Amino acid sequence: MNQTIVKRFAKSAAEAQLSRESWRIFQIMAEFVEGFEKLCLIAPSVSIFGSARTPEDDPWYIKAEQTARLLSDAGFSVVSGGGPGIMEAANKGALAGKSPSIGVNIQLPHEQKPNDYQEISLNFRHFFARKVMFVKYASAYVVFPGGFGTLDELAEILTLVQTGKSRRIPIILVGAGFWQGLLDWFRHTLATEGTISPEDMDLLRVIDEPEDIVEAIFAHYESRSVEPSEAEQDLLLEL
Repeated sequence: MNQTIVKRFAKSAAEAQLSRESWRIFQIMAEFVEGFEKLCLIAPSVSIFGSARTPEDDPWYIKAEQTARLLSDAGFSVVSGGGPGIMEAANKGALAGKSPSIGVNIQLPHEQKPNDYQEISLNFRHFFARKVMFVKYASAYVVFPGGFGTLDELAEILTLVQTGKSRRIPIILVGAGFWQGLLDWFRHTLATEGTISPEDMDLLRVIDEPEDIVEAIFAHYESRSVEPSEAEQDLLLEL
């Protein structure tokens, strides 16, 4: 008798959970649709990442703002995570330039407060839907010093490019001293152990000056269009 009650309770709980998950699908769909509708016309764009904890007077904040301003004036929309710190600096610099400033915000219990420098603002509950927006329309990634979230975005684009699930774009790390330990580990542990190929290190570049960052992005596209080719568009449909 007790086993029967337990089974009925478990079935009822599973059905309730399935109902909740089914409705969540529509919420996820809505996030993708809104993101596609708002971002499909912004290309070309550059996604900029970095710590939410970087104060306004920090040299990295200032450099991120300068980089975003140069990119914006050069014709690139700038996409950030929409929060404080480096994200705010990126949107602030972009807003002062000639191209759109975009924030792809995420709802978090702490640290994520939308900054005031977004011309186009999106709000997500799901990290994976938000990640697609960073990658799908990006012509380059510029990664400033940051924490787990920044590393997560960096690993995401490296994995997609390495596996051929996304087109090859410039992936630029800003802050040679900050990133050196990680790059050494990539080179001397991952590559040595065979978990990545030595040539995978060529996916990354370390550039510290804003003018050089912009120049490197333009150099990448000297012999090809900044817009994805038809084959690359097909790839991006499968993100």
